[in-house]
Amino acid sequence: MQDDHVIPEAHYREAADYIRSHTRQQPTIGLVLGSGLGPLIEAIEAPDVIDYADIPHWPHSTVQGHAGRLVIGQLEGRTVVAMQGRIHFYEGYTMAQVTLPVRVMKLLGVDTVILTNAAGGLNPAFSTGDIMLINDHINLPGITGTNPLIGPNLESFGPRFSIHTRMYNPALGKLAHRVAGANNLTLRDGIYVSLSGPTFETPAEVRMLRLLGGDSVGMSTAPEALVAYHTGMRVLGLSTITNMSIDSTETQEKVSHEDVLRLGRQIVPNLTLLLRGILRDMPPFDPEEMENGPHA
Repeated sequence: MQDDHVIPEAHYREAADYIRSHTRQQPTIGLVLGSGLGPLIEAIEAPDVIDYADIPHWPHSTVQGHAGRLVIGQLEGRTVVAMQGRIHFYEGYTMAQVTLPVRVMKLLGVDTVILTNAAGGLNPAFSTGDIMLINDHINLPGITGTNPLIGPNLESFGPRFSIHTRMYNPALGKLAHRVAGANNLTLRDGIYVSLSGPTFETPAEVRMLRLLGGDSVGMSTAPEALVAYHTGMRVLGLSTITNMSIDSTETQEKVSHEDVLRLGRQIVPNLTLLLRGILRDMPPFDPEEMENGPHA
């Protein structure tokens, strides 16, 4: 019986081969869309659409607000492959399965990945509707035993011990701020805290995460960022603040997944404007700039 914690390299290649057989387009940029952000797909032109269920070895999204489709097409003159809905650890998948799509993107020729998520605001200066540029993350599941790179290392993807000092690409971050300024968009900066979910945080946990330095919190992104950077991709991360995390047991406020989806949809126009500008002005990928060195 196959151990799902260890995915054979052949499975990644079979998934990539299937996708190639269903499109003539050659994507170089990957997009992963979080809860409520699926409508961004509508901006992609000449789309080739593939259901997750049809791709060999590809995990299926089971969460409301995640359509479960791969869309390949044109956006601002770039060929992109977009995940309309991601896979989460809390759905019962292993970290290897959660991050399988990222390694498949690498095999398809993707050199830059843009990760978006719907997140709770930890920073009291933030407001619902804000967009936050992820400068770094705190991956609590990863540092306590569920890092997606645990297990036999696949040398064809990256080194055994990879360096992650500048995982979120500084040049792309500066570009995001330039685009935001040119379009009168407020773009926050901050540290994203990744948890396993599926429960929202308790007030005591919210206060703890603030003490750790977190500005936003969610249930995704960090595993994908780790694996993408391990393979030698540039990474840009954006959190959409769809709720403010509750830090007191005395509050009458409530948060629900439905609220997250609703606010996510409201943020889509600003996020679309920001992403279009980033893609339009994105500089060419230079593998020599990567911390771990260029990977084949």
